[in-house]
Amino acid sequence: MLRKQMLQQRRALSAAEVQQRSQCIADVFFEQFPLQAGQTVHVFLPILKNNEVNTWLIIQRLRQEFAAVRVVVPVTDVLQNTLTHHHLAEEAVLVENAWGIPEPQHAQHVRAQEVDIVLLPLLAFDTHGHRVGYGKGFYDRFLVECRPDVLKIGLSLEPPVSRIADPHPFDVTLDAVVMPEGVWRSSKA
Repeated sequence: MLRKQMLQQRRALSAAEVQQRSQCIADVFFEQFPLQAGQTVHVFLPILKNNEVNTWLIIQRLRQEFAAVRVVVPVTDVLQNTLTHHHLAEEAVLVENAWGIPEPQHAQHVRAQEVDIVLLPLLAFDTHGHRVGYGKGFYDRFLVECRPDVLKIGLSLEPPVSRIADPHPFDVTLDAVVMPEGVWRSSKA
């Protein structure tokens, strides 16, 4: 129910509103999360038809201002319901998968344990760090493969909902969520 409601709410946003909120999210991310040379940042590429946060604003700034930070993006294995992770080189050839997600072709594979920060897509989140995605569990399976100290940051066009009523026992909670108006942080972080 919440998933469907939030997807409809997001799809009702204008392209200009999504772009403006995405720019605020990018600005807040760089303001609140200092990056260091040698880090690996995993970034989802946006599904444009779903009005997802435009993460290209973050990727472009990483390339311009943080050349020593490696940008990694997911590639979806729909048969296994898993993600693999690949370096996003500037010259990468991107092809949209069946869900409209751009994915790099023939890119260098990166192990989950090499990732320092994961920027996660979400439809909704609550103040306990639970998130609602599209319901396939791709990111929860990926996060279990990461190091325990990986920083899990959701990107949200909307503020938190009061409570997600039915989190799955295997859901991995977020450390923080960047919104246009600021950052929610877990009390554990």
